[in-house]
Formats: sequence, C-alpha cells, structure tokens
Amino acid sequence: MESNVNAVHREPWNKCKIVGQKAPFKVKDIWALRVRLQMESRVRELALFNLEIDSKLRGCDLVSLKVRDVFHGDQVASRAMVMQHKTQRPVQFEITQVARDAVQKWIKQAGLRSEDFLFPSRIHDSPHLGTRQYARILESWVEELGLDPADYGTHSMRRTKATLIYRRTKNLRAVQLLLGHSKLESTVRYLGIEVDDALEIAEQTEI
Repeated sequence: MESNVNAVHREPWNKCKIVGQKAPFKVKDIWALRVRLQMESRVRELALFNLEIDSKLRGCDLVSLKVRDVFHGDQVASRAMVMQHKTQRPVQFEITQVARDAVQKWIKQAGLRSEDFLFPSRIHDSPHLGTRQYARILESWVEELGLDPADYGTHSMRRTKATLIYRRTKNLRAVQLLLGHSKLESTVRYLGIEVDDALEIAEQTEI
C-alpha cells in the first residue's frame, strides 16, 4: 500500500492528443504529385489519386469501386453514390473534371467494362486492388514528395479535401455528410478541428 502512495504519478503519454491521426496533404503536394504522375504517364495511379481526393472514401470502399459506380453511358459521372462497408450507409461524392478525365483515360487504357472493378488487382488471387497494396502505393507517393511516411496514411487522402472544405467554409455539417459519418462528434474527432481551431485562435492572439 505504501509503495502505491509514494509512487510517482505519470500522465498518460496520449493525454489531450489525437492518437493515430494522419496528416492531410497540402494543396501544393497534391498538385506536385499530379504533375509527376501525368508527366510519367502513370495513368492508373493518377486516376486512383484524383478519385480518392474527390470521393473522400475509406480505402476499403475506394478499392472495391466498380466501373458502373462512376461510369454512366459513355462517360464518367460528375456525382456518384456508394454503400460504405463500415457503416452500411450510402454516401455521395462529387467527381471533378480533373478526376473524370483521369478515370476516363484509365478505363479506356485498361479496357474495363461496366461490371469490372475500377482498379483490378495485379495479383491473380485478388479481384481488385487490396487495401495493403493501396497503402504501399500511397507510401511511395509520400516518399516521392519527400515527406515522412510515418505522418501519412490512407486516411490522409480521405481527410485532405474534407479538411480543406472545413477550413474554407467552417460548415461542419456539410463535411459530416461528405464523409458519411452518422454523428457530428465523429467528424469533429476525425478532423481534429477543435485542436486546430484553438491553435488558430491562439496564433492570432498577441499579448
């Protein structure tokens, strides 16, 4: 008992910290990678990158997309809707012209049909790109940008546009809908906006 009383009290290392949160990409990094992928004619990777930035989907939902989810008639749609694996709730997303062009070019180059997976796996026993394969591709992008792979992950892609939208509009409800979160509190935690907003206020306050 005495040893417990005299024991040194230590704060948990993760107190008041957002644990495991991966950084979103900056706009300059997005464009730097886009230009690199375009110049090197990495069509598949460019389609994957641009579509994930727009869709804000979890990795498991992104890799399991089928052509018919985004391609209607003879062109890529400007909007799409998919059922999320984790929540079994539908989520809608926009597909900007930049992403539509990249995805259209990839579908044509790969000769994909409506019922095909949008990003087929190059491994024979897997029907589509796996989440681990996707994570490895993303890690290579991070290294090419000269960034620390420890700071980024697949959720960095999901958070990038959502974070930019929140910073520009402060419309948390809109971001919640775009991410497909059922609770607003989940969006707050996911973006870490309380911490970011507090720091922003502090930086603007001079004493």
